[in-house]
Amino acid sequence: MADLLWDDVSCFFDPDLMGSLPDVRVPDASVKDWQAVLDLVSERGWTCQYSEGEMVLPVPRAEAVLSRLADAECPDLRVWPIADVLAIFRFHADDEVDFDIDLRELQGQERLDVFCGFLREIGRRLGKPVLMDPEGDYGHPVLGFDVEADRVVLLAEPQVR
Repeated sequence: MADLLWDDVSCFFDPDLMGSLPDVRVPDASVKDWQAVLDLVSERGWTCQYSEGEMVLPVPRAEAVLSRLADAECPDLRVWPIADVLAIFRFHADDEVDFDIDLRELQGQERLDVFCGFLREIGRRLGKPVLMDPEGDYGHPVLGFDVEADRVVLLAEPQVR
């Protein structure tokens, strides 16, 4: 059974309302959590690409990425859980795993199920919530993986159109 139904949550996937790149995050994280995400990507065989600026490099250990110099360019890890759905992890800080997802790629029940599955995989691996905030509205999650419920749940009331 689906965590969320498209007809109930489609407003949260409207780029005009939410911004096209909402912020997805795991708060209260650690370097160990970042490494667990990197391990998960590898274990699941998801296509990925790690880069620092324009240079594409092999995926390093989380500790190496997060201990870079303060003025170094922020690396990113592009992960495709399926061919047409891209998550871009940005290594801004060791205390929060964060990534962007393009809402234009998440239209309809099938893509929503892929997204919820992706959040579940990360949340289960870390044993922590995975929250989605509207773009530029940090700290106001609208949905996320709930550890106790073991599923993705609504955290805000959907907007009626």
